[in-house]
Amino acid sequence: MRFFKRYFITGLLIWLPLVATIWVLTVLARTLGSMVPTFLSPEALFGVAIPGFELALVLCIILFTGLFCANFIGSAILSRWEALLGRIPLVRSIYNSVKQVGDTVFAPNGQAFRQAVLVQYPRQGAWTIAFLTGVPCDEIAGLLVGDYVSIYVPTTPNPTSGFFLMMPRTDIQVLDMSVETALKYIVSMGVVAPSALTPPPTVRSASAAGDIAQ
Repeated sequence: MRFFKRYFITGLLIWLPLVATIWVLTVLARTLGSMVPTFLSPEALFGVAIPGFELALVLCIILFTGLFCANFIGSAILSRWEALLGRIPLVRSIYNSVKQVGDTVFAPNGQAFRQAVLVQYPRQGAWTIAFLTGVPCDEIAGLLVGDYVSIYVPTTPNPTSGFFLMMPRTDIQVLDMSVETALKYIVSMGVVAPSALTPPPTVRSASAAGDIAQ
């Protein structure tokens, strides 16, 4: 039984990341492919099924959209389109919110997660890794006493969901690890610790760190 458990777990650890990666890519490909209308399907165009045609078509459309909107004419058309959407009450709220998040996360010079930090959450004495995202807006900052920062506390093992908090700058500890390293550590549920964490890195107070954007 020990022999079976040992090698079964070894095989599982080898296959699990590969299967999970294939599953995520498959779901993503199906989601993008489902966006193609029926009249543009390979069956409607060529009379035969072509695996991956819908995905390739969506990727080409995204690529050519980016190329077209990069020039003056495309940029002008995009501005008019966004102005039109901005006049529709419900659509305006959803579109602007998604666009702001997309611009922050995917922009080449964007800093969605500026730095990995250590905070006490959800109670005193319980520590977790979070990400510095900025500072509270002027309206909220005016109601808070002291210097506050905005942080995002991701959940494990899915860091795409989490909690947005505003905490005093003195209550967070800035970590030396990169944002990418911290994300890997969170996704692994703390099982796969980065080598840089052995021994644990020295943390410093965010109030003394001058590299955090005000």
